[in-house]
Amino acid sequence: MLPSHMPSRRSLLAQGAGWVAATGAATWLSPAMAQTPLRPTPSQSEGPFYPVALPSDHDFDLLRTGSAAYHKGQIAWVEGVVTDTKGLPLSGAVIDIWQCDHEGNYHHPRDGGKADPAFQGFGRVAIGKDGRYRFRTMKPAPYSGRTPHIHVKVWLDRKELLTTQLYVAGDPGNERDGLWRRLDVRERTALTRAFAPSADGMRAEFPIVVQA
Repeated sequence: MLPSHMPSRRSLLAQGAGWVAATGAATWLSPAMAQTPLRPTPSQSEGPFYPVALPSDHDFDLLRTGSAAYHKGQIAWVEGVVTDTKGLPLSGAVIDIWQCDHEGNYHHPRDGGKADPAFQGFGRVAIGKDGRYRFRTMKPAPYSGRTPHIHVKVWLDRKELLTTQLYVAGDPGNERDGLWRRLDVRERTALTRAFAPSADGMRAEFPIVVQA
């Protein structure tokens, strides 16, 4: 169940305009595809470090907390379109991401309080009318026992629709990671994305399909 501190759908829609970059609809969302049900994005475990309470700063930019900027790691933009299985944008939904800092530490009491305070570690945005979302963060870093990954969760009207993890294509740690190895070929393709160089940092496109 969605935590009681979640804002209302109306307020999130209002905030979404400031959070999500306005771009055109993805070219793959064609009427023909809308007639063929899309496969939902594979789910994965939440892990132990989802926030106990939301941090006061939890916007789209995980590289800035208040006035403090985080300069470690590689800047990365993670963005995409969230749709239902009919290919329709999931306007009004909310997407969370969370990840460890460059040294492998999470902002969570169970991780010993070692996370860098300048790294926000968690972000939440409202999904736009076109289904798009966008986060500014860092290319995920490994930590003991895990390959680099970013945790992702999608909510709609206080209902959790998806929890999963995003992986880095070509990372040598993937083949050693227990959760990644459990994925079949189709699931790996859906959750393992390229982080490609761009003018303002790395960029990963992560389309998400949910059973709404």
